[in-house]
Amino acid sequence: MVSGSVFDAILLSLVAFLTFLSYSSGSSPCSTTYQGNSRQFWIENDRFCKDGVSFQIIGGDMHYFRIVPEYWKDRLLRAKALGLNTIQTYVPWNIHEPQPQEYTFDGFANLEAYIQLAHELGFLIMLRAGPYICGEWDLGGFPAWLLSIEPALELRSSDSTYLSLVERWWGVLLPKMAPLLYQNGGPIIMVENEYGSFGSDKNYLRHLTKLARNHLGSEVILYTTDGAGDATLSNGAIPGDGVYAAVDFDTWSNSSIKFEIQKKYNLPGKSPPLSSEFYTGWLTHWGEKLATTDASSTSAALDKILSKNGSAVLYMAHGGTNFGFFSGANTDSNDESAYKPDLTSYDYDAPIKEYGDVNNAKYKELRKVIRKYAAAPLPSFPSNILREAYGIVKLNKIFSLFEALHLLSNPTKTVVSENPLPMESVGQMYGFMLYVSEYTQKKGNSALSISKIHDRAQVFVSCSEGDKSNPNFVGVIERWKKRKPLSIPYLGCSSKITLFILVENMGRVNYGSYIYDRKGILSTVQINNLTLPRWKMYPIQLDHLSVLIKSGLTKKFAYATDEKISLLRDMKNYLGNFRNRHEDSNSRSPAFYEGHLNLNSTSMRKDTFLSFRGWNKGVAFVNNFNIGRFWPKVGPQCTLYVPAPILKQGENTVVIFELDSANSDLTVEFVSDPDFSCGLNKFHEK
Repeated sequence: MVSGSVFDAILLSLVAFLTFLSYSSGSSPCSTTYQGNSRQFWIENDRFCKDGVSFQIIGGDMHYFRIVPEYWKDRLLRAKALGLNTIQTYVPWNIHEPQPQEYTFDGFANLEAYIQLAHELGFLIMLRAGPYICGEWDLGGFPAWLLSIEPALELRSSDSTYLSLVERWWGVLLPKMAPLLYQNGGPIIMVENEYGSFGSDKNYLRHLTKLARNHLGSEVILYTTDGAGDATLSNGAIPGDGVYAAVDFDTWSNSSIKFEIQKKYNLPGKSPPLSSEFYTGWLTHWGEKLATTDASSTSAALDKILSKNGSAVLYMAHGGTNFGFFSGANTDSNDESAYKPDLTSYDYDAPIKEYGDVNNAKYKELRKVIRKYAAAPLPSFPSNILREAYGIVKLNKIFSLFEALHLLSNPTKTVVSENPLPMESVGQMYGFMLYVSEYTQKKGNSALSISKIHDRAQVFVSCSEGDKSNPNFVGVIERWKKRKPLSIPYLGCSSKITLFILVENMGRVNYGSYIYDRKGILSTVQINNLTLPRWKMYPIQLDHLSVLIKSGLTKKFAYATDEKISLLRDMKNYLGNFRNRHEDSNSRSPAFYEGHLNLNSTSMRKDTFLSFRGWNKGVAFVNNFNIGRFWPKVGPQCTLYVPAPILKQGENTVVIFELDSANSDLTVEFVSDPDFSCGLNKFHEK
């Protein structure tokens, strides 16, 4: 009998051999000067060359930070069965340096392990190292603490302070990538930056190029990705510096015309046709109908590219999920108030669905096309991962935000200031912050005005003397709606009025000129046209209820410690029995609800979806793992994906932070299929 380790080695060698055959069989030779005993990947005569023969990239984007690590191999094997030979991935700076000079490269952030795994499975890697990535990811991958620096940084520019921070970050990242370059025995063939749709600072691009060369050497191909038009390519391409310009376009574009435009921005002989973002789908914002693209037209467009010896990278091959608080947002090009936050799901209508399903028309049609250009047979068609509908879970209200404020906000992090401060300035990079002040109320209603708020605020008031654990709900102020004063009813208090403003960061802008997107109250607050002074700011620490430590996807992203798991019980013991108080409390007050799902054995753990029909808006946690934002009132997303590795044998704890009003029967339901039929057309109602 062959030992496990020997068998694994034989299997990996076989995979590598078959990969070599599929990539090189039938390929025409490149340069006769190639040294056969070395690994080389280069550009020659408008084609890619790999170890002496021409190479056609048939790739797909698949982002390690959007997939639970336990499923990395599964998703890569599904990409393999689709016929892909290359994986492209972003590197988001914000998950690797959540706080200045605090670096993490394990758990969801274990980039090296992901690349090594892809290498073992026979893939090449196109690395999108940033420092900006876009990707519908919070702040385009920049760490939010960049927004706390004064004077304000000029992001994506030759600003010396900004560049020094990029140099420090790449001084950590790129030396880790150097051993993984193709010429050094690894799978990385190209390293990318995207800029042309943002600005025209060529000195900035050349600085990044020099920095990358210093760490990675001169052999690796550096490339840019920009829309296939003169405006973006003239801004983003720097062919004179030896940087290859790739292009991106959608499935209904004329690829021949796009590649001719691409050729204008590369040196002679250095323009192999490549769509480095060939869109298989599109993103969806809250309040929009789920974006889809036709399977047959997508596959036909890919066939046209490949039949003419072009290369393409499917964006996305597999989208995954924006777990935690990391989904990004967009605005109109000339109006930052036209704010559009992205869904928690990043399914993207990709051939490999958010939950790994491949039994769909798009996967099948693309596979038929790709197999025509592969010299070796594709792996067998994958089976879908089993999913389970675990049914209804009863929840109990455990406390409101105001009842537990002293437990959810560390007193040492409470900040006092004459004027409201942005979240980033007080160290609150994600989630929520409560702003509190006082004013003297005169008879009659008062008018509250806030000219700039990012992104959504819930306003409450109470008499300053007495119990403030259940303040009165006044209304909501939203960034994307026209500003008008909010009327505060007369309370008849003998004391001053305490004003509470809970602000939610719904995701920073990740694309365009408004990416410098600070969160919180960004202007003065006025009551009856008088500026309100003396503010207390309470950062809400939801890391007690999840594993999002400090800023999110960190080295212990997937699971919580026993200490954190027991904290919820400590809160309940301290506060007393708040169960079943739903009917007695303020129905518009943010509150926490808890329920339990019991699984008898680990074999029962299957992928599932948590349905929020009947709920309003908030964040959900399963076993202290932040599965993301829900907003079924607006839609279209009604369910959140719960991968099986998050579940465990025995008791599984579900905690919901509902911002507005709970489901009337205080239940959620675990269902077996995703649901994108909620809400719609309500988000931008005026």
